[in-house]
Amino acid sequence: MPIQVVSAEFLQTSTKPSEWPRGDFPEFAFVGRSNVGKSSMLNALTRKKRLARVSNTPGRTRALQFFEVRYRPNPAARPRVVRFCDLPGYGYAKVSKDERAKWTAMIEDYLKERHTLRAVVLIVDARHEPMESDHDALQFLSGAGRMVVVAATKMDKLPRTRRALALRTAEKALGLEPGSAEPFSAEEGTGTDALWARINRLTGAGADEA
Repeated sequence: MPIQVVSAEFLQTSTKPSEWPRGDFPEFAFVGRSNVGKSSMLNALTRKKRLARVSNTPGRTRALQFFEVRYRPNPAARPRVVRFCDLPGYGYAKVSKDERAKWTAMIEDYLKERHTLRAVVLIVDARHEPMESDHDALQFLSGAGRMVVVAATKMDKLPRTRRALALRTAEKALGLEPGSAEPFSAEEGTGTDALWARINRLTGAGADEA
């Protein structure tokens, strides 16, 4: 049964730990190369077309963007709260070394220190084999001890006959177990329910809680 999103709202922008939202709500971060479709994924998951800003300019997100989402895993359940964090995209081209160093430190602090962070959704482009930066991101996240959920997005850009192969190619390239990555398309809505199911399980709450 699909997750019911009760409400979703932008919470705040943060650049340092003292600005991170307070509270013990389960949190999920989203990371990927610039223009891989993070904002579109967040909008699809929250059922709000303009919650996260979609931009054609790589590297536009230069801080941590936090969102708060209330949802029901089933119609009888009480609303639960999770937080999403949109991390700056990696692989941005027109950024100075000093600025990139600041972004990297900001992201690393968050990924290493955020105690409410339950998992990181690593977004890759299904149309291409994972790039070196994708491998580096997965290696860093795994080294930091973070649970990683890989989502292969932009599936709608591929013929349906090529989608399964594209997903297997991404899994093999990243050294993942077959079937562990989620196919996703914000345009078609593909993968929103499956990704929500993974998020709900990782909150640690019982799925039948009412």
